[in-house]
Amino acid sequence: MSKITMQDIADALGISRVTVWKAFNNHTGVSPVLRQGILEKAKELGYARAGAEPSYYEKEKTVSLIVSRPDSSTFWTNIIHRMAQELSSHNVNLLYTYMPSSYDDDFILPSVLTSGTIQGAVILNVYDERIIQLINELALPKVFLDTVPGIGMEALRGDLILLEGYHATYRITQWAIGRGIRRLGFIGDVHYAHTNLDRYQGFCKCMEDNHLEIKEGYCMTCSIHIDSYYQVLSGFLDSLAELPEAFICASDYITHFLQIYFSEHRERIPKGILVTGFDGSLEYANVSGQLTTADVRTDLLGKRLSMQIIYRMEYADAPYELIYINPDIIYRDSVLY
Repeated sequence: MSKITMQDIADALGISRVTVWKAFNNHTGVSPVLRQGILEKAKELGYARAGAEPSYYEKEKTVSLIVSRPDSSTFWTNIIHRMAQELSSHNVNLLYTYMPSSYDDDFILPSVLTSGTIQGAVILNVYDERIIQLINELALPKVFLDTVPGIGMEALRGDLILLEGYHATYRITQWAIGRGIRRLGFIGDVHYAHTNLDRYQGFCKCMEDNHLEIKEGYCMTCSIHIDSYYQVLSGFLDSLAELPEAFICASDYITHFLQIYFSEHRERIPKGILVTGFDGSLEYANVSGQLTTADVRTDLLGKRLSMQIIYRMEYADAPYELIYINPDIIYRDSVLY
C-alpha cells in the first residue's frame, strides 16, 4: 500500500492540499471545525507525519503585483482582488509595487524588485514600453497580462496571458454586418496594447472577408493619452462629415464616451447608430447591459494569473507560455438612440 500523503487527505475532503498543510501547522485561515475534520480524516487514512513530505508551499512566498493605476477601473480591482484570494490560499503573499503610467528620465525600478525579497511578479496594466523593458530584465519568474505591440512574445522573459481579441472582434463585426450594416468604423488605440491591435486586425479581416471597404476616415486607431480620450474622440467625430452606420470599439471604456458624445449630438444620428464594445464591464452605467460586447470574467482571470505565477515559480526553467483566454460574446440590440 502506498504512503498516505496530504494530497490524499485533501482529495478525500474535497479541499486544497494547502488547507491540509495549514491545519497541521496551526496556520490561520482554517476554521476549528474544518481543522478537526482534517485531523480525523488523517487518522482514519493512517497518515503519519513523521518524515513529512516536502512541500513547495511550506515556505511562505511573496509575489509582487507590478501595476499602474490599479484603481482606475473596477476591471483591474476585480482581477487583483481575486488574485489576492487565490494566492493566499496557496500560502503566497501579494505585494503591490506601483508603476507610473509613463516613463521619465528619473525613473528607476523600486528596490523591492531587485532586493531578493520577492519570488515572482505579475505585471498588470503597465503599458509603457520602456518600463516594461526594465521589468522584463528582472531575474524573476514573471507573468504578464497583455503587453505593448512593440515588445513581441519572443522578447519577453516570462509567460504572457492575452484576452483573445482577433476572433472575438471578427465575430462581433460579422454579427453587425449580418444586420445589413455596410459602413463600419473602428475605434481603439492600436499602439497602446497588444490586445487592442488584435481586435483591430480581427475587424479588418472580417471586413476583407465580406468584401467591404475599410475607410480610414471611419477608424480612429492613433495613440491616445488615457486622460484625453474624450477630447480626442470628440474631435475625431466632429471631423467626420458623414458618420458610419456602426462603430466597433476596442473596449466598453470607449463606448461610454461615444454614448456621451451622441447624447449631446442627437441630430447626427436621427436613425440611431450601432456601437459594440469589449470587456463586458458593468462600470459604465450609461452603456452597461445595452451593447454587444465580449464578456471577460475578471474573477477567473485573476485566478488564472495566480495559478500561472505559482507554476512559473515552481518550474522557472520551463519554456515560456503564450496563453489566450477566450471571452464569450454577449449579443444585444446595441443601437444608441
